[in-house]
Amino acid sequence: MPTLRLALAQVDPTVGDIGGNAALVREWTRRAAGAGAQLVAFPEMMLTGYPVEDLVFRDSFVAASRSALERLAADLAADGLGEVATIVGYLDADGPARLGAEAEPGVGPRDALAVLYRGTVAASYDKHHLPNYGVFDEDRYFVPGRRFTVIRLGGVDVALTVCEDIWQAGGPFAVAREARVGLVVNINGSPYELNKDDVRLPLVAGRALEAHAAVAYVNMVGGQDELVFDGDSMVVSATGRLLARAPQFAEHLLVHDLTLPAADPDAPTGQIGELRVDRIHLADRLPPRRPARRANGGIADRVTDEAEVWQALVLGLRDYVRKNGFRSVVIALSGGIDSSVVAAIAVDAIGASSVVGVSMPSAYSSEHSKDDAADLAKRTGLDYRMEPVQPMVDAFLANLSLSGLAHENLQARVRGVVLMALSNQEGHLVLTTGNKSELAVGYSTLYGDSVGGFNPLKDVPKTMVWRLARWRNTAAVARGGLPPIPEHTITKPPSAELRPGQLDTDSLPPYDQLDAILAGYVDADLGRDGLVAAGHPAELVDRVLRMVDSAEYKRRQSAPGTKISIKAFGRDRRLPITNRFCEGA
Repeated sequence: MPTLRLALAQVDPTVGDIGGNAALVREWTRRAAGAGAQLVAFPEMMLTGYPVEDLVFRDSFVAASRSALERLAADLAADGLGEVATIVGYLDADGPARLGAEAEPGVGPRDALAVLYRGTVAASYDKHHLPNYGVFDEDRYFVPGRRFTVIRLGGVDVALTVCEDIWQAGGPFAVAREARVGLVVNINGSPYELNKDDVRLPLVAGRALEAHAAVAYVNMVGGQDELVFDGDSMVVSATGRLLARAPQFAEHLLVHDLTLPAADPDAPTGQIGELRVDRIHLADRLPPRRPARRANGGIADRVTDEAEVWQALVLGLRDYVRKNGFRSVVIALSGGIDSSVVAAIAVDAIGASSVVGVSMPSAYSSEHSKDDAADLAKRTGLDYRMEPVQPMVDAFLANLSLSGLAHENLQARVRGVVLMALSNQEGHLVLTTGNKSELAVGYSTLYGDSVGGFNPLKDVPKTMVWRLARWRNTAAVARGGLPPIPEHTITKPPSAELRPGQLDTDSLPPYDQLDAILAGYVDADLGRDGLVAAGHPAELVDRVLRMVDSAEYKRRQSAPGTKISIKAFGRDRRLPITNRFCEGA
């Protein structure tokens, strides 16, 4: 039986940076060749980045993708890498992108991959299954492929698929079985959700059994707006056994030797089910694998939920800052748990020297909160500043007669003005610090504590914020370091400190109760009756649902933030602002 040395390049492309992404392909193909790989696969839409959204409607963007692909094939050959079969995702089209009545059936942009070999685009494949749920809206953008491409390389038949093709039973993987292939390569742009790695392995193993073939699954890594991609690339045998697995949240080259069945000379071609099988013969013999010793990609350890979420938040923030041209961030440091966790994430993401923390005490700020903010700054080494806001608040009050909630919100809005002024003056990206629980019920001040360009905690419930803080401190101690978050910050009752003695529980249910209801209503789409049937008090359910439904206008104006759950506000959950249907009425 032939042995194929396979490399999965788990890398971090940038949307729109076609030249930079092509350079990544050349760099990592060189690494793969150095490890003796005969086939290397890159993620979905590697050349353009993913998702490209409405860039797909620009003919110039599609043309740039296609021309870059041809140029990349020639460049790889010029680099001496032409003998490494290189699978690269890109944006293709057989006609312009059009919406609605203007669209021509079966014609338009395609989420495609190409095999680059010996200086040419030797084969291609178009994604067949187009997801249209959650964060995906691919029916808007792409035309589904109707071909099933098989390349013959080193005496092995290798089938090519893209992302969603592996998430659906039947289709390409059922055809793979009928086509008698030895390996199915699946290239991905699969966004992270908590515990999604627990879903992927059974999924890939199940498709291997369905196809009667080994499966190589390569996923991108990195942040793109609200999405973060965690890698978790893997190789599974035809019997569903895990052979090799890459780590999460890190660029990685997974190199593994696969012993595969020899290509069947009598394997069928033509139409199988809804797909037409195209077979492309690349090479019967391949250059010898050097080093000759067997390559074993290894199996990366899995991590705890808290470690997984922390890595996702760090990577999501780092790439948002880096890819959007910022060099530093500024955060309002209140001494509370949310701002402290955001500060620790930022320090881990871009380094303490690039993080500015600003304490902005008012007349109601407690001494312990000011002390906790200063302590966190000392522990992390960030650039710490104090800008008292009470004189500015007093100046407003001298000209406006405000009391109650309006007075409280004024303090928050003055703080927002200070942060944005520092951003304008010094070029920092403002990080807002509201968590998912607060965002859900509207417990924030528009243009005040909600001000900012990015929110690392946007999809993190309050109870998870506390878990993350404890995990990060424990991890620091385990490494012999200083816990970044003061213990008092974690243990004290949360408060906005906008009036004397204020606590969050004055306005909200206890967070453990609130988060349980929000998980059912927001994440699981349970209605009032379902929540009550699940054991939540009816009066509390009605109260929470009224708050959630009435806060949609605030959420629509909130900053983007890294998605970590199955249903994040924004891309996942899209509700009308003007809406008279209320579960809690």
